[in-house]
Amino acid sequence: MTDLNAESLSILIPLYNEEEFVGELLARVIRAPLPEGLGREIIIVDDCSTDGSLAIVQELIASRPDVSIKLIRQDRNRGKGAAIRCAIAAATGRYSIIQDADLEYDPREYGKLLGPLLNGEADVVYGSRFLAAGERRVLYYWHSLANHLLTALGNVVADLNLTDMETCYKAFRTSLAQSIQLDSDRFGIDPELTVKFARRKARIYETPISYHGRTYEDGKKIGPRDALDVLWVVLRSRFTSRLYTNAGHSTLDALSFAPRFNRWMADTILPYVGQTVVEIGAGMGNMSRHLSRRRKAYVATDISDEYLEHLRNMFRHRPSVWVRKLDAAQPEDFAALETQTDTVVCLNVLEHIENDAAALDSIRTLLKPSGRLILLVPNDPHAYGTIDREIGHFRRYTPAHLRKLLTETGYEVEAILNFNRISMPGWRFTGQIRKARTLSRF
Repeated sequence: MTDLNAESLSILIPLYNEEEFVGELLARVIRAPLPEGLGREIIIVDDCSTDGSLAIVQELIASRPDVSIKLIRQDRNRGKGAAIRCAIAAATGRYSIIQDADLEYDPREYGKLLGPLLNGEADVVYGSRFLAAGERRVLYYWHSLANHLLTALGNVVADLNLTDMETCYKAFRTSLAQSIQLDSDRFGIDPELTVKFARRKARIYETPISYHGRTYEDGKKIGPRDALDVLWVVLRSRFTSRLYTNAGHSTLDALSFAPRFNRWMADTILPYVGQTVVEIGAGMGNMSRHLSRRRKAYVATDISDEYLEHLRNMFRHRPSVWVRKLDAAQPEDFAALETQTDTVVCLNVLEHIENDAAALDSIRTLLKPSGRLILLVPNDPHAYGTIDREIGHFRRYTPAHLRKLLTETGYEVEAILNFNRISMPGWRFTGQIRKARTLSRF
């Protein structure tokens, strides 16, 4: 995943044979007003154009060194979806917006799409051509009907109430899109994004936009074959387990759909939790939502930009909860936290750190003299399997090994509990016999 610029917008432009329009489109994109303080980068993915589109873009880049424009060339014609996937992977802005290379959509409306994102209300914003505002060219009835039917199917599958699933204008947090496993090469990218955004519990908003559609004589490219592709992708996206690019994130997602297990786990921990808490590796907040209740101060930390955004959204109305970035393998991150706390909660994190002793030394700097570390690590080195490797475990522990490690790093061990023994046979079967790479919510 790319390091993101918190003050920038990535404008993602898939390009294929648009020599008549792309020059003017890029001029409009460069002139488009953005909210104050928000920079822009333009990412153009040329899908092996056979006309003069590429030369026009190269000439513009040479003439505008003051504008951040990145040109990526596909080695062959792969389709709009493949170009968008490539652009998402290359984006470095905190937010991204998809912009077709024709003139059907107006870049002056970027501000409308970005508003709910910048206000922290949304993770994704769709520009709808069918909401009652703005102007739009009146075109094909059957094309419009197909769009409405496919949107309705997407809504049924994803449990949404969108009016325009097939809109080009989709704005989103870049880290969210980069964390989703996307597979579509053609126009199926729109339903795939929609269904997977919904399954990832993203907050999706719509805003009305104007639309100046092209006819097929003008070069419109979507056709009946693409409608069938969309139908297939909607169904595939509903049932696939490929929602994350990261195996560890997939496993945490599976656990988020086990509320009874999370509640039981939290209830086991709660008697040991004080009034001021730092949680290291909060992830999706599976434990944070339970442990943070009725605390004077709760700091949820993680290393992942996507998890941090998720946590900020989860706790945006909780004044006693703060979200901070922290890499447990970097001592300077602990110093930057500048806090002394009753309790540090570190659940399923230590096994991901190569130098676990150094991490425990750093954690101790956060604790008051009477403070307590609540630590959860995977048991039994003999159970180490493919899932452990895929999600980044360096090791599993024995009680004796853990006690020795804690004592050597300055802790007084109060209790070591064997936790959730009932899951061990299933873990061994999944990781050592089936050789599975992730857990699934199914």
